[in-house]
Amino acid sequence: CELILVFDDLDCRDALVQKNKFLDAINETLNQFNLINQIPIIIAFGAPELEAWIIADWNNSVAKHTYFRKRQEKMRWWLAQECHIPFDNPESFSQYDQQKDSCREKLSDYLIESTIREDPINLGGHRFSKSSDTPELLLMIDPQIVKQKCPLFREFCNALVDFCQRD
Repeated sequence: CELILVFDDLDCRDALVQKNKFLDAINETLNQFNLINQIPIIIAFGAPELEAWIIADWNNSVAKHTYFRKRQEKMRWWLAQECHIPFDNPESFSQYDQQKDSCREKLSDYLIESTIREDPINLGGHRFSKSSDTPELLLMIDPQIVKQKCPLFREFCNALVDFCQRD
């Protein structure tokens, strides 16, 4: 094994606390096999969810996608104005809800809602799907743009680049 890569949605939890939980669990297992400090570990988070990366590079993802490009302006307006999603800092969206052990509002739920809410432009249109649209849209993003708006994404990318460039 050359790398252990853990990736998870942060769901508005504290990144450092979550990272330490993963590291503790991984190191406990590695220690059982005398492999501690022998395998690089990268722990990365989509904050608050992976869809933040799509929001961060809206113009290269949703705005260009066949299913959404004709209605993306109204979707974006609704997400920004009604849902208060910060397109320039999407990792800051929402707050932790202790009872739900997750975000108070879900970015992915709002993306879905933006494609099905009552609006003439949505009639007969494609409903956003986390399982099929998210992976497709992620292939369209420009990591350099997302890195500028998402500090945790930037940390993940830099760690991956460092790993790939090591001797």
